Amino acid sequence: MPKEKPFILVSNDDGITAKGIRTLVEVMSEIGDVLVVAPDSPQSGMGHAITIHTSLRINRSDIFGAQIEAYECSGTPADCIKLGKYYVKTDRMPDLVVSGINHGSNTSISILYSGTMSAAIEGAIEGTPAIGFSLCDYHKDADFSHTKEYIKKITLQVLQTGLAKGIALNVNFPKIQEEPIKGIKICRQARARWQDEFDERTDPHGRKYLWAMGSFINHDLGHDTDEWAVKNNYISVVPSVFDLTAHRDIAVLNDEWEILR
Repeated sequence: MPKEKPFILVSNDDGITAKGIRTLVEVMSEIGDVLVVAPDSPQSGMGHAITIHTSLRINRSDIFGAQIEAYECSGTPADCIKLGKYYVKTDRMPDLVVSGINHGSNTSISILYSGTMSAAIEGAIEGTPAIGFSLCDYHKDADFSHTKEYIKKITLQVLQTGLAKGIALNVNFPKIQEEPIKGIKICRQARARWQDEFDERTDPHGRKYLWAMGSFINHDLGHDTDEWAVKNNYISVVPSVFDLTAHRDIAVLNDEWEILR
């Protein structure tokens, strides 16, 4: 009896019509049975938001052709993973959750804001191996051709060896260049941040509004970070967890806080 193909749940945050998710679906279709549940509009920067005060709508889509079961959802990327697992396909739990390919970098602190990685982490929260893929190119018509071979290799490796429970891989690809990618680096998340700025503007009706801007600041000089890897034409792979506890500081606070005595 032939071995059952792995069941792969695919989502993203750029929306179901984005070029990146089409590339990801193409690769996943070569590996297993694919279910797509993705936002019906861009959800970049939504982080791990979920919809609780408004209705959710989900509709079948034929955007990937008749062979791919796909749905577009009015909610966030995290909503899409929940709906894929507990509403659309309740008879079969996914063997893998993949998200992306994001149009733009999700290295360093950007993982906290990323809808792409939140979809992957939502899968990891419930024990499903998960991978978020991003390309360091924000253009809507970005070239994803150099990512396909590596996405397939990374995915097959995860399916073969698994991941520790609660782990999601944050994978970032450098923008396509003349020279080929040098390889894959297992990295840590760079200690960097966004320097926020807000530009005050005026609409045609004379009303003021603000436009979020800012610049990315990286003071981390380590050669073992995701930022270093992509800037040096490597693919960065960061094992990521949803537990934000500063474990080493529990003992410090217990020792220093007088109010606990």
